[in-house]
Amino acid sequence: EDPSLERHFKGHRDAITSVDFSLNKKQLASGSMDSCLMIWSMRPQMRAYRFLGHKDAVMCVQFSPSGHLVASGSRDKTVRLWVPSVKGESTVFKAHTATVRSVHFSSDGQSLVTASDDKTVKVWTVHRQKFLFSLSQHINWVRCARFSPDGRLIVSASDDKTVKLWDKTSRECIHSFCEHGGFVNHVDFHPSGTCIAAAGTDNTVKVWDVRMNRLLQHYQGNAVVNSLSFHPSGNYLVSASNDSTLKILDLLEGRLLYTLHGHQGPATCVAFSRAGDLFASGGSDEQVMVWKTNFDAADYGDVLKTQKSGASVDRTHHTLQSEMDCGVHVKKTKTQDASRNQEQQEEEKTLTNTLEHIMGQLDVLTQTVSILEQRLTLTEDKLKECLENQQKIIQNKMS
Repeated sequence: EDPSLERHFKGHRDAITSVDFSLNKKQLASGSMDSCLMIWSMRPQMRAYRFLGHKDAVMCVQFSPSGHLVASGSRDKTVRLWVPSVKGESTVFKAHTATVRSVHFSSDGQSLVTASDDKTVKVWTVHRQKFLFSLSQHINWVRCARFSPDGRLIVSASDDKTVKLWDKTSRECIHSFCEHGGFVNHVDFHPSGTCIAAAGTDNTVKVWDVRMNRLLQHYQGNAVVNSLSFHPSGNYLVSASNDSTLKILDLLEGRLLYTLHGHQGPATCVAFSRAGDLFASGGSDEQVMVWKTNFDAADYGDVLKTQKSGASVDRTHHTLQSEMDCGVHVKKTKTQDASRNQEQQEEEKTLTNTLEHIMGQLDVLTQTVSILEQRLTLTEDKLKECLENQQKIIQNKMS
């Protein structure tokens, strides 16, 4: 059946700029031009949290992989890290000298990459909350930056009409894709890490292979494309456009599957949940919508499994097309050969959950410590001020 509208969140007072699901799908974060970050509960009747802190429009939001932190970037030139709980406490990162348009965690949750109108891409450590380095070869605003799934590459998209691929270790630009007729609004890595998709003001979505640096697929729309998101299976891509539509592309077939109408006015942002069964969209109509994917679940469920269980497909000589075929091919043989022990899988799952939980707790601890450090600094400053005032008073009396 077709994708269907599941939930509908109202509460922002200006255009939505960004949406992201937490790992467990219990929460959805949204950023807006109203300077607020909101966390919506996916459970019915649960209240939403409105987080205040940014002094200007919130341009981007993202949950950390563990789901215990949320990063946001703003027109106030800062990046904030929030603990998505009742208190809504946050710490501030300052290094950009203009609007921050994009924030993205590496898949291990250790690094953060940000993109800004100051023409730079910056990389930070999450736990030490330290600025590490800048990538500065773009000659116009940088709208978006993303880590590759393995964290070794960074891709960035800019108003200089290029998409640049960077090596995180050497900090060098490996390649520039310059085939865009307009600004590049958004870019992201395919879950396999072998290709990227970019959305442009020239009404296109382009998919490039990052190993051969060649164009694989090109979709021509009839409106500016603002945002895109890959389905975790890697078989689908959803995009959000200025003509108010969301479009779902079938990458295996290389064709448009669905056009969804829900927003009044431009659809500004879109994101699949980490499991792929839902996606969220935001628009300049101040609304956040959650959609049920309703793809053939068997299809992508199995592909996901084979990808996770390390199905060894030789990926080096395939384009996107044949790589997908491999995924599906493995799926079939996998079903026949279901010799893998159920208990073993359960144990692995429990272990993974425990590890994820520990990582999450670490995130929160680090964040709490840095909030306390900030408070301490404030207290020290106040104390210094008091002492200085006291000195002045004493000097005045003596004179």
